[in-house]
Amino acid sequence: MKEVCYIDLVSFIKELGFPIALTFYLLVRIETKLDKITELLQILTEKKDKP
Repeated sequence: MKEVCYIDLVSFIKELGFPIALTFYLLVRIETKLDKITELLQILTEKKDKP
């Protein structure tokens, strides 16, 4: 997972506003979880397809 520097985060909030910064943060977190779910679904599909 990518680390975001605290100073960069504060400047991001100052420039764009808290709601936009929060949305961006949540989207990044959800993206990593969706990648993991996709990976697990592919594994399950492969196991299901094997006789």
